[in-house]
Amino acid sequence: MQSWQMAGPAGWEQRFRPMVTVVPYVLLAVMAALTIAFKHDQPGSLAIDLALCAAAAVWSLALFTLHPAWRDRIGVMGVFLAGLIVFGLVMVLRNPWFGFYTPALYFYAYRIIGWPRELYFVAGVAVVAGTAQSGGLELGSWVGRLEYLGILAVNVVPMCLVAWMGEIGARYYASREAALREAREANARLAAALAENAALQERLVEQARAAGVLDERARMAREIHDTLAQSLTGIVTQLQAAEQAADDPAAWRRHHAAATSLAREGLTEARRSVNELRPEPLETGRLADAITEVAATWSARHSIPAQVTVTGETRTMRPEAEVALLRVAQEALANVAKHAGTATRVGLTLSYMDRQVALDVRDDGRGFDHPAAQVERDGGFGLVAMRQRIEALSGTLQIESEVGGGTGISACLPAEAPEVRS
Repeated sequence: MQSWQMAGPAGWEQRFRPMVTVVPYVLLAVMAALTIAFKHDQPGSLAIDLALCAAAAVWSLALFTLHPAWRDRIGVMGVFLAGLIVFGLVMVLRNPWFGFYTPALYFYAYRIIGWPRELYFVAGVAVVAGTAQSGGLELGSWVGRLEYLGILAVNVVPMCLVAWMGEIGARYYASREAALREAREANARLAAALAENAALQERLVEQARAAGVLDERARMAREIHDTLAQSLTGIVTQLQAAEQAADDPAAWRRHHAAATSLAREGLTEARRSVNELRPEPLETGRLADAITEVAATWSARHSIPAQVTVTGETRTMRPEAEVALLRVAQEALANVAKHAGTATRVGLTLSYMDRQVALDVRDDGRGFDHPAAQVERDGGFGLVAMRQRIEALSGTLQIESEVGGGTGISACLPAEAPEVRS
């Protein structure tokens, strides 16, 4: 039900509230005064008219004014309006000037009963108004009857049209209010989403900053291991050999010179790593040349033959991919020197395939019989850093070994390596 309280904006309802709470009683009082003025010499008819005015006032007071809660009850309001229309019809039939009471009836019909029921009551009030306006017509003739029907039509049609237009306006207002309410809710949700996104963005930036710090620490750890740690290990080995060859001046000088060379190389590579420069062997040649140079230097230093084989058509790779494979070769050779023990030869194979580039490093040392994962765990940071470098470029690293059969390390990278994952 479209009750009189909910039919329009609050300001509109406040403005028109007196029309249904005060004006009807004022109009009845005016009608009673006019009746007294016109019928003071007709006491019997005057009494009836005043009784009708009083009855209409009591009817409005009992069913509407004194019981606000009943205004939302369709049945009660229907009875209330029907009774007022009957009172109005009887009064205008007795005295046409009671037609001035019909505005109050219109306000009741328009405001309290709701669509589409108000059409019936508006039409009823229009009949009362038309009857008041047709006073003096000769209804006994066809002409009089047609005139009466014309007057009714002139009243009923416009008043019902006003009711229909009012309903359209009310629906438009309701739809506009709903749209505005939805817009406000959408704006509130958008504001909440923006606030949430801002907080999320802040967290993401903080996480990215923390991840960047961790990545830089991991990079520095790998570079320190691949430069300083390997160089220091080689220096210690050469110094121990020099100590054992104290009685052989030529051998002592050879080991001392090797230790000095390792120290210089380690210092140079450490500086290049801190500055994120490419390893020196890659600055002067391709990957195959760099691996050949590293293998030759290592072989001369440890007196173990190291053969480098290149298969396929050589091509330039992305810098980080070449650095990763070169570091794998260096780490694998360092592990041979430290752990292979009885190794007499080492083979390095660099294979350029259609979609991949692979580096295999194999020795004929003593090997091991533990799972590869345990070897990585027990073998220190070197194998872990080696795997991190390769897997960061979407590559794979495999370690194979058997007791007395040597060890093989195979690193494989896509020919077009993707961006380094953070």
